[in-house]
Amino acid sequence: MNYRRSFFAGLAITASLAMTAGLSACSSGESEAEAPLEDSYTYATDTSFVPFEFKKDGEYVGFDIDIINAIADEAGFELKQEVTNFDGIIPGLQTGSFDLAVAGISITDERKEAIDFSDPYYKSGLIVGVPADNDDIKSVDDLEGKTVATRLGSTSAAYIKENIKGAESNTYEQLDQAYLSVQSGSSDAVLYDQPNVAYYIRTEGEDKLKMVGDLLEAQDYGIAISKDNDNLVDAVNEAMGTIKDNGTYDDLYKEWFGEEPPSED
Repeated sequence: MNYRRSFFAGLAITASLAMTAGLSACSSGESEAEAPLEDSYTYATDTSFVPFEFKKDGEYVGFDIDIINAIADEAGFELKQEVTNFDGIIPGLQTGSFDLAVAGISITDERKEAIDFSDPYYKSGLIVGVPADNDDIKSVDDLEGKTVATRLGSTSAAYIKENIKGAESNTYEQLDQAYLSVQSGSSDAVLYDQPNVAYYIRTEGEDKLKMVGDLLEAQDYGIAISKDNDNLVDAVNEAMGTIKDNGTYDDLYKEWFGEEPPSED
C-alpha cells in the first residue's frame, strides 16, 4: 500500500512538474512575443525633400520630422536622428545603422523584400516639371528621347528607365540640382514626387518651372523599419492611428501643405 501511494504520488509530482514546465514555456513564449520596446531608436532622414524634411536655421524640419516625433512621443520612445542621402537609407536599415527611416519613402513590393513598412501616412505620385515657357512638353508622353532629371535611387528614376522610351536620366543626390538642371537647360524636364515639385515651384521655382500632365504612379509613403522588428512596426502603427484619431496628424498636414488632408474613404 505504501508502495502504491509512493508510486501514485510520484506520478502526481511528475505530472505537476510537467504542467509547470509547460506553463513556464508558454509564459516564456508570451514574454518573448511581447518584448518591450527599446528606450530609444535611431531614425534616418534625407538631407532635403521639402516640405517633408529640410534644413532650416541649422535644424531639420518638415512634415516627416514632425510625424516621426509625434509617433515617438505617443509610443513612448526617444529618437536619435541621422541624416543621409536618400540612396543610403535602405542599405543603412539593412545593416542595422538605423532602426527606422522617414523620408518620403514610397512603399513598393521590391523594397518590402529588404525592409518593413508602417501603414501608409501620405499618398503621393509622380509629376512632370518643365520650364515655365516650355509649351512642347505637355505630359509624360512627350518625354520620349528627352533628358529627364530626377533623384538618385528614387522610384521616379526607375519609372524613367522602365517607361519612357529613349529617355536619358540625369540623376542627382540633391533635388535642388535636378530642378536647377532644368532651369539651366541641362535637362528637358524633371520627374519627381508631386508634393515636392509643387513646393519647389511655390517657393524657389516660382515663374521658372511649371507642372504638366497627370499624376503618375499613385504611391503611398510609409515609415521604413528594419526587417523582422514586428514589435516596433506594431508600436508605430498604433501610435500613428492615435495621432490620426486625436487630430495631431490633421494639424501637421495643414501646417505643411496649407490644406486639410484628403479623406481616406
